[in-house]
Amino acid sequence: QVQLVESGGGLVQTGGSLRLSCAASGRTFSSYFMGWFRQAPGKEREFVAAISWGGGSTTAADSVKGRFTISRDNAKNTVYLQMNSLKPEDTAVYYCNAVRSLIRPDPLGSWGQGTQVTVSS
Repeated sequence: QVQLVESGGGLVQTGGSLRLSCAASGRTFSSYFMGWFRQAPGKEREFVAAISWGGGSTTAADSVKGRFTISRDNAKNTVYLQMNSLKPEDTAVYYCNAVRSLIRPDPLGSWGQGTQVTVSS
């Protein structure tokens, strides 16, 4: 089973950028589709973006398209989320997880501790 550790969150002003990282353990990391999710206070966890095994295909929620970019480095067992033009509504705890596919990015494994992103107005 893949274990996940998210990092890179912080406090940033509106319009700023952050890059999140998700380090995965396990030799089968490269065989999984991977995704990022987020949960804002008082709201359900929602899908943000996902990436294919080799990194050649991605998908993202409409709310982040054009601003967030997901990528991965299978040699480092790490998936990234580059977040630009951040808005206060992006404030949330961000999590990564293996997902079923790009068409159905249902989370597959256990959740890590997440990383907090706070965007001030």
